Amino acid sequence: MSTGVIIVLIVVAAIIVGAAVWLAMSRGAGGGGRNLRRRFGPEYDRAVAQHDGDAKAAERDLADRLKRHGSLRRQPLEPAARERYEARWAAAQERFVDSPREAVAEADRLLGELAGVRGFPDGDRYDEQLAALSVHHAPHVHGYRRIHRAAHAPLADGDESRTGTEELREAMIEARALFEDLVTPGREDTTRHRAGDEPAPTRSNRLGERLHTPWAFNRRHAKGS
Repeated sequence: MSTGVIIVLIVVAAIIVGAAVWLAMSRGAGGGGRNLRRRFGPEYDRAVAQHDGDAKAAERDLADRLKRHGSLRRQPLEPAARERYEARWAAAQERFVDSPREAVAEADRLLGELAGVRGFPDGDRYDEQLAALSVHHAPHVHGYRRIHRAAHAPLADGDESRTGTEELREAMIEARALFEDLVTPGREDTTRHRAGDEPAPTRSNRLGERLHTPWAFNRRHAKGS
């Protein structure tokens, strides 16, 4: 075999190998994007919007969240603590009728506190706490974002207007889904109680009914509407 033929074969082989590597990398990137979209759901689209439509930048952001918080394990919640949190949330819902903004502020504090107790970063590190929650509670984390913004929004003239109250009500309802995720007993609670002497946690029927009854009163029920 002549030297020229050998050189041609080497070049062709190098091209084939390079094309195979490029194809594998392309497929890997696409698969990573699909996996992130599947895991984060609507949060994936919000990240893309936050990065002005740059999907690659959004995926780097989400992959970084997953790397930092993916191994986080939820801490167990004692039954007595669970009932206290449920009672506080029910009270905040009832308070909304007369004091919407105070109720929203309490719900925001409650979510931050409960997330910290469950093993997420403390509420005083809101951005980091939100990032961790987005990894493990992606479908409902936006409710926390909405209610936190509402609780910390500067007051303006006509702040108790019908529109303002309606937005607060919607934020409160959306945030409740994350609260229920965090307060509901999970495998870590069941395992802990099976290992000890206490019975598996159960909710108070009264509190459970108040927590899960659809909470979508009309605007006219809120003060200032």
